[in-house]
Amino acid sequence: MTKIIYQNSDGGVSVVIPTGEVPVEDLPAKLGLSDYEIVADNAVPTDRTFRNAWVKSGKTIAEDLTKSKVIGHEMRRVKRSEEFAPHDEVISKQIPGVDAEAAEASRAAIRTKYATMQSDIDVADSTAKIKVALGI
Repeated sequence: MTKIIYQNSDGGVSVVIPTGEVPVEDLPAKLGLSDYEIVADNAVPTDRTFRNAWVKSGKTIAEDLTKSKVIGHEMRRVKRSEEFAPHDEVISKQIPGVDAEAAEASRAAIRTKYATMQSDIDVADSTAKIKVALGI
């Protein structure tokens, strides 16, 4: 099976999966596409982690490293917020009988963990290394 790829107006890559109702060669004109490629299924990455960083490069799709780092940092921020949440509640609500010092110590460890992750993402020279930094 084949697919159509093209760079969309948002700077990403759109993938058209033909249904078979219209010949694949006729679809680009029907969709008003001028800069597109008809590619084999395996030209489209199966890993969608950095989907919003895809760029069309001829008949292939590549992941833009700079855009991937931005996505990685957003993922890092979300994970950090999730880990902070229970400790933030203890600190902000000053819940009696709960050790605020222990909560602050946990928050410090989380800050260190994610500062290291941030540095690892910043120096990554591939999306694979960004994923390793994120632990995925």
